[in-house]
Amino acid sequence: MPRKRSISPRKLPKQERSRITVEAILEATTRILTEEGYDKASTNHIAERAGIGIGSLYQYFPNKESIVAALMEQHSNEIAEIVESKLSHLFDRPIEMVIPELIKAAIAAHAINPRLHQVLNEEIPQSERLQQMQQAEKRIAGLLRAYLERWNDDIHPRNLEMTVFILGRTVESLCHSAVLEHPDFITNSQFEREVSDLLLFYLKRTN
Repeated sequence: MPRKRSISPRKLPKQERSRITVEAILEATTRILTEEGYDKASTNHIAERAGIGIGSLYQYFPNKESIVAALMEQHSNEIAEIVESKLSHLFDRPIEMVIPELIKAAIAAHAINPRLHQVLNEEIPQSERLQQMQQAEKRIAGLLRAYLERWNDDIHPRNLEMTVFILGRTVESLCHSAVLEHPDFITNSQFEREVSDLLLFYLKRTN
């Protein structure tokens, strides 16, 4: 049975120079993935595009899988941070105001380098994607859970965990698909309204 390749970095950058080197590696990987595709992202090619020696790259990453994993984690955290920054200030606002803001934040988050988003989604094995995205998804789910607990008396669904799952997955799926399949929807305010109406009907229905 073939040995599974590690996707963990060899060491984390602690000094400014190390952080600059790692950032250069991740930026070079982003350019190669978006311009040439996953198959072209060899460690030698990444080091060349980053302007560093292959030995310097191997100080931090054992293989290209570990570099891509770090890039996925960075990208997922960027998405989580945009959603968090928007929702963290809206805990005392009613659902009718918060849901449209959630949709706007999710669209803005998914619109960060949509080509990279597409490559990571289509060319990276699902098991690796899930592992790197789990932490970011937990952060967003925790924020949604806390908000829905705050407004629990105003929503129809009674199973909080199920509601968080349905809400999170619906927003993720629709915004993700819009960015990749219908980028014109991103700038169309009607898309935001339609998705908001859908979610509000689910959360506020009375029958």
